[in-house]
Amino acid sequence: MIQTVVKRDGRIVGFNEEKIITAIRKAMLHTDKGEDMSLIRQITDHISFRGDAQMTVEAIQDMVELELMKSSRKDVAQKYIAYRNQRRIARKAKTRDIFQEIINIQSNDVTRENANMNADTPAGMMMKFASETTKPFVDDFLLSEEVVDAVHHNYLHIHDKDYYPTKSLTCCQHPLDNILLNGFNAGHGESRPAKRIETASIIACISMETAQNEMHGGQAIPAFDFYLAPYVRASFVEELKAIEELTGADYSHLYNKEIEDYVEQPLDFLSGEERIMQHAMNKTVCRVHQAMEAFIHNMNTIHSRGGNQVVFSSINYGTDTSAEGRCIIRELLNSTYRGVGNGETAIFPIQIWKKKRGVSYLPGDRNYDLYQLACKVTARRFFPNFLNLDATFNQSEEWKADDPKRYMHEVATMGCRTRVYENRFGQKTSVGRGNLSFSTVNIVRLAIECMEVENKEQRISMFFAKLDNLLDITARQLHERMEFQKSAFAKQFPLVMSALWIGSEKLKPNDTIASVINQGTLGIGFIGLAECLVALVGKHHGESEEAQELGLRIITYMRDRANDFSEQYQHNYSILATPAEGLSGRFTRGDRKRFGVIPGITDRDYYTNSNHVPVYYKCSARHKAEVEAPYHDLTRGGHIFYVEIDGDATHNPEAIMRVVDMMDKYNIGYGSVNHNRNRCLDCGYENSTKDLQECPQCGSKNLDKLQRITGYLVGTTDRWNKAKLAELNDRVVHE
Repeated sequence: MIQTVVKRDGRIVGFNEEKIITAIRKAMLHTDKGEDMSLIRQITDHISFRGDAQMTVEAIQDMVELELMKSSRKDVAQKYIAYRNQRRIARKAKTRDIFQEIINIQSNDVTRENANMNADTPAGMMMKFASETTKPFVDDFLLSEEVVDAVHHNYLHIHDKDYYPTKSLTCCQHPLDNILLNGFNAGHGESRPAKRIETASIIACISMETAQNEMHGGQAIPAFDFYLAPYVRASFVEELKAIEELTGADYSHLYNKEIEDYVEQPLDFLSGEERIMQHAMNKTVCRVHQAMEAFIHNMNTIHSRGGNQVVFSSINYGTDTSAEGRCIIRELLNSTYRGVGNGETAIFPIQIWKKKRGVSYLPGDRNYDLYQLACKVTARRFFPNFLNLDATFNQSEEWKADDPKRYMHEVATMGCRTRVYENRFGQKTSVGRGNLSFSTVNIVRLAIECMEVENKEQRISMFFAKLDNLLDITARQLHERMEFQKSAFAKQFPLVMSALWIGSEKLKPNDTIASVINQGTLGIGFIGLAECLVALVGKHHGESEEAQELGLRIITYMRDRANDFSEQYQHNYSILATPAEGLSGRFTRGDRKRFGVIPGITDRDYYTNSNHVPVYYKCSARHKAEVEAPYHDLTRGGHIFYVEIDGDATHNPEAIMRVVDMMDKYNIGYGSVNHNRNRCLDCGYENSTKDLQECPQCGSKNLDKLQRITGYLVGTTDRWNKAKLAELNDRVVHE
């Protein structure tokens, strides 16, 4: 007697004979003779009692076919078999249609899911083929029924679901000093320790490129200036030794002589050792500049992920006050300002300036001149972004100004916004740690489902009850994914789990990574707070104090539940202000299909990113800062603050400084400035004209229009999906 059924997705459910009755009845209704309930009941009873205790759906359907063929109703058997074939074809049709769109390089939300990935190339097409066939496998065999249901009904999105079966982690902040000092094995040959700045620069690239192939998220270096500084001095000593070879003199007493700053100066009127020192310094600065230039060039040309996409890379810097560290910072900024190739703006790495009082922010700070340079570079090249180490939640009691490794106690971030700092299971640091995985909840849908409740308090109470249930499901899903990741072996990630991840040096190749990945974080993300609030109280948080109070209450509740989950599952849970690209439109389409067009909620092609004030809402930069700032302390999994400015920012770096001042005033953790920047790819002319269609200097239409999408830059909007293009067109300037 049949008791349980194994469904096609691998789930085991109780046997329900009504499904057999319904299927046979449908087939009969498509015949001339019509329905025969007596025969239906006879066949159903026979199968129910003759079948095994557990059977697959296919095996039960085979029995139905056989019983129909043995009966007097061969016409029903034919209809039933034809229907089974149609269903089999239909199940494959969706995959077939997606594949045809990829093959025909159609521009749609599948092929334009990631604006920095070219899905039209052979490697890009292969990645999309793999991605779209892997996701159904994850649904069928790796997710629980409640999670599949939550995803299917548009409540939950699992990021990087196509990488789920690989057990890979999301991102990592590279302890580059380990590799530079000790070398590393990337699985296909070893790299020796670095001895000079050029080698150090190359190894920094290789580290991120290699790790990118072992992970599904971004790669970052948390203290680029500190890590590369020793190789400036090493290169300076090499230059002195070259002079020794040429002259036969001994300058070894100059090797460790204190240098105030590595600045190029003419040798005129200099003599003796002063001339020797300056000559070696000039040569060193030149080498550092070329090394930084090569680093940026490599990060924009070395492909990863199957040869299709450059490394999603970030570097943090700004607080090394040594002469050597300052040299790294200065020449990195100078190279960034000049641009790559024929003067184009480099898309990667995302550069992040660490702003800290007493170090790199105020007049009189040792690195204030470099901060001014950073603002000048940002005004032209969009980078660096600014990380506020003075924000209350970004500080560490262990940070000491005279500690040569103080960067261990400085928060670092991924350029898109991901933040990893607090740690329940080890040192509070960003170094050697990263996010394990994250999933995003659709709080807008929850709010829409409550709109019919007229009483405001009851409506909001219902929303929180729904949110609580969805957060439980999300936390459980992240826990289950982490348990799956724990079963991976260290040898599956040759670099990450030998030289990068904190604690990985203890692992042997055949050890699982279970003992070390708890140092990472699990992120519960959200988008559409603005639309959620409109559904609940009629206005978003940028236009209503009542909405702002409710918005903070919602995200505070999510933060508190994340802390509860950390206790319950013994993991580092945090709330993430999701950097939604493809998701911003996907959630909206699903909700519009279910609920129709609702003004202020589903009437645009996108939901507003995370806790941001809607891009179309006209307000001052100060007001935007006042509204968004409190959310940064609540979203310690990552956040970002944007300001849109008008005009040619290259002539107004002070505007950048005013934004950083606002970050300091309002306790904002991480931010950046958006502005227009056009460049003619034929003659090199640049301006900031909005919607420029033709170069005013040479008439060319071959233009590079830089835009920021979710934290990173994209040189062309051709690869943007429909939702993000709609958002781009809606953006207004913040005065």
